[in-house]
Amino acid sequence: MRSVVRQNFAETVVDAIRTFGRAVGMAEESITVAFGDMARNRFQWRETIIQAWRLITVTALPGLLMAIPFGVIVSVQVGNLIHTLGADSLLGATGGLGVIKQGAPMATGFLLGGAGAAAIAADLGARTIREEIDALKTMGINPIQRLVVPRMAAMLLVAPLLNILIIFIGVLAGYVVAIGGQGVTPGSYWATFGSFTTTADVWVSLTKALVFGFLVVIVACQRGLEARGGPRGVADAVNAAVVLSVVSIVVVNLAITQLTAMFLPTRLA
Repeated sequence: MRSVVRQNFAETVVDAIRTFGRAVGMAEESITVAFGDMARNRFQWRETIIQAWRLITVTALPGLLMAIPFGVIVSVQVGNLIHTLGADSLLGATGGLGVIKQGAPMATGFLLGGAGAAAIAADLGARTIREEIDALKTMGINPIQRLVVPRMAAMLLVAPLLNILIIFIGVLAGYVVAIGGQGVTPGSYWATFGSFTTTADVWVSLTKALVFGFLVVIVACQRGLEARGGPRGVADAVNAAVVLSVVSIVVVNLAITQLTAMFLPTRLA
């Protein structure tokens, strides 16, 4: 029994390492091909815009609906603690930092890792089981160049825009709750918000969104291009893309948060 468990565990670890290696190889090739196409003026801008619009249609409204309750929750929970300490005027700073540095990029990553990854993996998985990918290879067309690069560029374009939308709506929702239900004056809210929130915090948030978007598109494309076994294989690829995207976002966010806490500590503007 122990030998069987040990063997299965070893096989799982080896498969995971191989999958990670293929993902790193796809990421490296995608970046190289993208810069090469731009240098030769052969980049597929039209396809990139089409894919970006598809991502916007599946993430914009959920992002709006997620930002409102998130801003409210941050304002209420932090506001209760701040009120207990007798520092109600600091609600703008704490609420704004919570939304900008953690809430917005995480919400962006989860939306892209959910709706975005599912859409990409389903599309590429369906193409794979219909043998369209094999047909492209037979005709001498690189699937990475034709299919992955435009989706990667579209994801990197949409991710910061979605992040900015969630920041704006989340901060606005927190502001409404603070002045409407917690007795904070508009002047003190924005004063502390501007004192503690710097441009570096916004850049960190946008950087997180870009990193999360890149992780999502690579994972989704790999799962889609490696789909096997008919429609069931496509469903498995979509499920794996969503799960792996969310897990990778959580792990990478922890690492980035630790690095920013070490080198970019919160300070007065």
